[in-house]
Amino acid sequence: MLLRDSDNGMEVFMIVRHQNSDVHAGALVFPGGRVDDEDYELAADAAVFPPLAGVDADMAALRVAAVRETFEECGVLLARARGDSGASGDAALVSAARLREIEATHRAAMMRKERTFGAILAAENLVIASDAMVYFANWITPERSAKRFDTHFFLAAAPSDQIALHDGHEAVDSVWIAPATALERAKADVYQLRFPTQMNLQKLGRHALPAAAMDVARASRVVTVMSKQEKTADGKRMLRLPLEADYGGELFEPLF
Repeated sequence: MLLRDSDNGMEVFMIVRHQNSDVHAGALVFPGGRVDDEDYELAADAAVFPPLAGVDADMAALRVAAVRETFEECGVLLARARGDSGASGDAALVSAARLREIEATHRAAMMRKERTFGAILAAENLVIASDAMVYFANWITPERSAKRFDTHFFLAAAPSDQIALHDGHEAVDSVWIAPATALERAKADVYQLRFPTQMNLQKLGRHALPAAAMDVARASRVVTVMSKQEKTADGKRMLRLPLEADYGGELFEPLF
């Protein structure tokens, strides 16, 4: 969940999945994807992924996957030149000019599965910015679903000089949008929102600035969510979430 400040407050970057996508076809979603085997290898390499206190091997691999998928799907790269990532974690991420060179050299080959993310990091002498993301949420698809996912959400401040843009393959459109605006447009049938996206936009929308959202997430405990379907007395379909997950209640009406 890439965040930025705007004249109208905080915005989040979202993409529209291709209608033929295997997952969330046609929906407005956050960039993301599955964890690859190489993500575990990179996460275990301290020279590529600087260790973080309290982050185990599985969580480290999730963070690597989030960085890789963000680069694949919208061209934003949360990485630093090797040697620039000090213990304070405040070294600058790759610049827009440097990123354009990296994309021109590697991204097409990566999209064709001819080059791995690890090979790109090695060739360009880059280190993943393991500290740039804040853990935000974890949702598991309900047991009744035919296809199930265990999805982890992270917040990250988008580098101000990098341009986020959909890849034109898995995603056919993209937008920087305020959380409240995304919800309003979904209610008006401009966008499709899946229920986890809806709820995470609502939770994110409590904050006016990215820094505030990230500070609160950093200080909060992530509670895994697996929604349960219920019906009200008048037959309305509702989904129940654990109260301790902090979505502002327990029963919610999905937009779709």
